[in-house]
Amino acid sequence: VQLQASGGGLVQAGGSLRLSCTASGTIFNILKMGWYRQRPGETRELVADVTSGGSANYADSVKDRFTISRDNIKTVTLQMSSLKPEDTAVYYCHVDKIAYADGQQYVTDYERWGQGTQVTVSS
Repeated sequence: VQLQASGGGLVQAGGSLRLSCTASGTIFNILKMGWYRQRPGETRELVADVTSGGSANYADSVKDRFTISRDNIKTVTLQMSSLKPEDTAVYYCHVDKIAYADGQQYVTDYERWGQGTQVTVSS
């Protein structure tokens, strides 16, 4: 199973970007999908996540500006609006408790990370 992220890029302050992440393969369930970000020299931090039941959680710094949604069992989208220069970071897709098929086997993992996508907001 791999997490394939798309979106990101360069935008001016006040603009919008959309990040999407899809888990490859035959997925039976993902408890929680979300996005973390990491600025240079800082630790990775949670931006937002959403459960399979649709319950969303946001960092205080992005509340009312970002919206996270589960498009289907294996895709999560982060709509980012009113972007600020401090939102500049590498954004990582993350899944928590994933159940998938590995050949004929039913496999569960505690977590997986995507490869990261750069978001740059210019002032």
